[in-house]
Amino acid sequence: MIESSGRSSNQQQLIEERHKDNESRMIKKGQPEGNAKKVTFQDREIYMENLNQSAVQENEETAASIELELRKLKALNKFRSMVEGEIIDNCLLEKPRKSFLRRESEREKQQHREISLWGVPLLPSKGHASTDVVLLKFLTAKDFKVNEAFKMLRNTLKWRKECRIDTIPEENLHLGLEKFVYINGVGKQGQPVYYILYGAFNDKELYRKVLGTEESREKFLRLRIQFMEKSIKQLSFKAGGADSILLITDLKHSPGPEREEFRSVHKNASTLIQANYPELIQKHILINVPFWYYTSRFLKSRLKHQRGNKKVVLARPSEVTKTLLKYISPENLPVKYGGLKRENDIEFFPEDKASELIVKPNSASRIQIPVIEAGVTIVWDFTVVGWEVKCKQQFIPDDEGSYEVLLRKGKEKKLCDSVRNSFYINEPGKIVITIDNATLKKKRVFYRSKAKPTVPTYIIFKKQL
Repeated sequence: MIESSGRSSNQQQLIEERHKDNESRMIKKGQPEGNAKKVTFQDREIYMENLNQSAVQENEETAASIELELRKLKALNKFRSMVEGEIIDNCLLEKPRKSFLRRESEREKQQHREISLWGVPLLPSKGHASTDVVLLKFLTAKDFKVNEAFKMLRNTLKWRKECRIDTIPEENLHLGLEKFVYINGVGKQGQPVYYILYGAFNDKELYRKVLGTEESREKFLRLRIQFMEKSIKQLSFKAGGADSILLITDLKHSPGPEREEFRSVHKNASTLIQANYPELIQKHILINVPFWYYTSRFLKSRLKHQRGNKKVVLARPSEVTKTLLKYISPENLPVKYGGLKRENDIEFFPEDKASELIVKPNSASRIQIPVIEAGVTIVWDFTVVGWEVKCKQQFIPDDEGSYEVLLRKGKEKKLCDSVRNSFYINEPGKIVITIDNATLKKKRVFYRSKAKPTVPTYIIFKKQL
């Protein structure tokens, strides 16, 4: 008897439920209920053994997770105590100077207690909500090894003081790179997005101006750090807020590996950021990656720390839009990268969310924008990830006696910008956008629209006459 095995009523219930599920599955396959395979004593023994093993494994994983969290908490408390003591003793940056004036010494100690990083006080006893967030970034970067994390923090503070980093956001670094180094939009988690377009250095004159001398290269490094600091000013360092940035490096038309100055300054910038901005770059996405860089990076990444490898994403030219849309919504992704964001846009804003349409392989789908009232202008945006499709835009009136209007019939498009169009509606109907996908892959389409009350031009001219 199964009851004699000593199992609990809950376990017995699980077995009976498995038996019923087994019978129902057999019936669905077309077998009579009587032919369903019965659960034997041996089946039940195996089932309970697997159930017990799963429970043990789950308990072990839970215990390991709790132990890891306790280890991290212990490291954080030790790190907080270490930072607190060094700040109070006035030796976080260096050994305190001997002062003959007690008043001067006390003033220096008070100033030292006000030390902060990225606008966040570092003295834990101040009770600032973001202090632990900043300290955890250094701990995480060093795998919660407290002494190494403290050394990294001290080196970062010394570097910032020596290089006057706190004043760098206000510096005027005129290098003619305004269109190639900038901050634009936010990621899906509210992170600022920092773009660097290395194609600028394909211009020989600009290359010589920015990278030709040691002094100009140092100035370019300061420009890179300046935009890091500007990006960080947009972070909250609070629970639920953005505490890291997205870094997009566009390598389209960038100089090759033979350009020593470019290779050197790129390496130095990466080293500075890695050493002094721990865990502040959520993802570093390199797009339009040439084959030589892709293979070189792949080989080097195998030798680097696994944590750093996970933060770097490489995208070949054909995968740029698809990759960026994983981290940036289409409303915040610039049109040059396949998104819907245009500079100085007066029609749409990032708050105007786009809808998504999936077009199956070898098929066509329609986007319909109904217009109930006349006297408005309909404006719409749409983009296709990867393109390689044919598009047709038309206005179809509700009145069957009226004529359809073909607004635009596009040829097959490949890797192009988003499409924007508008049409004044003088009678109820609908705007229809047909996407014809003749490829063997499904296509994602993002689109949005809005209606604007409009006075026709001929009425304005009539009033003027």
